[in-house]
Amino acid sequence: MRNCYIHSAVSISAQNTFASEDFLLDVIAHNTKKTQAIYPNFKDFIAPIAARRMQTAVKMGVVTANKALQIAELNQPDAIITGTGMGCITDTEKFLNSIITNNEAYLTPTSFIQSTHNTVCAQIALGLKCNAFNNTYTHGNLSFESTLIDAQLLIQQQEAKHILVGGVDELGTEFVEYVQMMEAKESKGIKVPFSEGATFAVLSSEKKVNAIKLQAITTILEASKEEIILKLEAFLAVNDMDANSIDAIILGNNGDAYDAYYELTATSLFPHAVQIEYKHLIGEFHTASAFAFWLGTKVLQKQHIPKDVLKNSRQNKSIKTVLLYNQFKGKDHSFILLKTC
Repeated sequence: MRNCYIHSAVSISAQNTFASEDFLLDVIAHNTKKTQAIYPNFKDFIAPIAARRMQTAVKMGVVTANKALQIAELNQPDAIITGTGMGCITDTEKFLNSIITNNEAYLTPTSFIQSTHNTVCAQIALGLKCNAFNNTYTHGNLSFESTLIDAQLLIQQQEAKHILVGGVDELGTEFVEYVQMMEAKESKGIKVPFSEGATFAVLSSEKKVNAIKLQAITTILEASKEEIILKLEAFLAVNDMDANSIDAIILGNNGDAYDAYYELTATSLFPHAVQIEYKHLIGEFHTASAFAFWLGTKVLQKQHIPKDVLKNSRQNKSIKTVLLYNQFKGKDHSFILLKTC
């Protein structure tokens, strides 16, 4: 069975993560209820005529995907797999509003066609003239994790050698406002901003200099806090590891009541490890865990943890293993294990 390696990872987020070579050195504080990603100049990467027809999710996805391929020195992937929670939600909102405004008559199909969840993956393939395997997962907060599982299986079964994977979601307007209204009714709702972003990576069966190994990934739909501890221990055991083998753990804290899952996991299993959080920097959205994947990859490559993501005071001199744990509202749990080669 072949191993799976990460050759590159690129992210557009609410921080300067795309163009800047600095690793979260100049962090921006967000005190609003929702915040946009920091976009690159899309005209530098996409022809203006083409960009005009693309919504934000598509532009972010196309740009990050192409930069990930460039860094990995890859022209054509053997597969393109994308995860998205809401797809091109802005076009969806436009189409639904036109249905209401026009009383379900005289509708133009453009917004509907461009709103489909696989638009991002399709536009990447069209730009590359890539006729290979092309798939999109819309599994809520496990959308990005589903792309990794699919890619890892393709590599292990020797059906693909180089795979482009990514997670992307755009902010939209009305849907986010509805979610914010629902959150406001909860006494312990999400405290970080609602946001957007895109992260793409190149996975490969080839081991190369500075590559990071995607050791394992698993997802769990529902579990109690106590069950999560047992399932995490079992996950590590299958990979011939235990809690003491983890140098750093990246947690998806967003300030709601379900952060108790993270607190119990961190205190009971990983008091010795560096504890990292990130959603206070980039906000909450369905594929926010893709940013954690980018963050874990960078931590292992650079052997450095930015001070603004440190949750505890520990700072290991050598970081060889990073565990990513994310969940949402006590559901859609995921464990991702990354290692240096």
